[in-house]
Amino acid sequence: MRAYLIAASTLAVAACQQDQHVAPTNVVDALTPYYAQLEVERPQAPVGAGEPTADALLETVFFGSCHSGDRPLGILDTISAQQGDLFIYTGDNVYGDAYSWDATLPELREAYATLAAAEPFQNLRQSTPMLATWDDHDYGMNDFGREFPFKGFAEELFLEFWGVSDDDERRSRPGIYTSRTYGPDGQRVQVILLDTRYFRGALARTPERNAVGMERYVPTEDTRVSMLGEDQWAWLAEVLQEPADLRLVISSIQVLADGHGWEAWRTMPHERQRFYDTITESGAEGVVLVSGDRHSAGLYVREDVIDYPLYEITSSALNMSYRDENNEPGPNRIGDMYAPANFGAISVDWDNRSLSLEIRDDAGQTVRQQRVELDDLTRN
Repeated sequence: MRAYLIAASTLAVAACQQDQHVAPTNVVDALTPYYAQLEVERPQAPVGAGEPTADALLETVFFGSCHSGDRPLGILDTISAQQGDLFIYTGDNVYGDAYSWDATLPELREAYATLAAAEPFQNLRQSTPMLATWDDHDYGMNDFGREFPFKGFAEELFLEFWGVSDDDERRSRPGIYTSRTYGPDGQRVQVILLDTRYFRGALARTPERNAVGMERYVPTEDTRVSMLGEDQWAWLAEVLQEPADLRLVISSIQVLADGHGWEAWRTMPHERQRFYDTITESGAEGVVLVSGDRHSAGLYVREDVIDYPLYEITSSALNMSYRDENNEPGPNRIGDMYAPANFGAISVDWDNRSLSLEIRDDAGQTVRQQRVELDDLTRN
């Protein structure tokens, strides 16, 4: 598979007629001049509600992952009707895998165009402020990380589709990680969107495919591989020190979950420990993790990794559910998983300083719930 991608990259570089005054250091650099003169459509989402204003009070945050514009999107109408303060796409927002190995990423561009034309998506854009990060299927290829040679163009397509402004930091550096803080003092919500694709090193493949707990990948012993890359790690350490009362850290793949062999932070134990250490060393309080990817939803907690209980809510899938139930092992999970179509919700009661972490079904009914006291998410 990767050989075909590299071959396609070579053809793309050969197609570029622009002179190279500086030798490219990698395939992405080599493709940059080719993409600069490439005349293909770069789809854009319809203009919508934009982002919340800096002083906006967030009381209800919705999020979800894994949906295709080729399938019914009625769940987006449900989300629109519930009038949240923010909706976060946590990855696999479209399915545009580069099966053609074409450097112009026609599958990804078509997937974006299809979603942009979908009325439920247009309605959600109009009704609810949005943020987004990506996962593998809107990055360009299932389970790929830093080795994906067309990632520079995939990033350009992401930024164009989501209407990222020219002065946004993501326009001036590799990767789509970013953060936002909303609300007045005492009610500030920080949203940290990680990029778990652009810099991620190779995963260790399982010796026993489909075996329970090691279906595709096993924890690596190679401590040189990175999940975020050094620049993003340094950035994360800085933004965690910014003032906030609640911090939603968005990781497209699961952080706390153990018991399965699919993509997750457990595949890089040293990087997951670094993540915990970064939170602890920053002194950040009020951290809650949000993830997607799994085509099932669940709630998780660990009380032994940072200075206070660390909760995670996984919501998946919006319309790409594959089964009616999921009974995989989950030593850190609270209750059972929920496999039908769903979205996530975090409701904040600022007066009583409490959170409700919720999985809601496609009719908007709460099917899983965990209440958390904000004062419990502090260092003791």
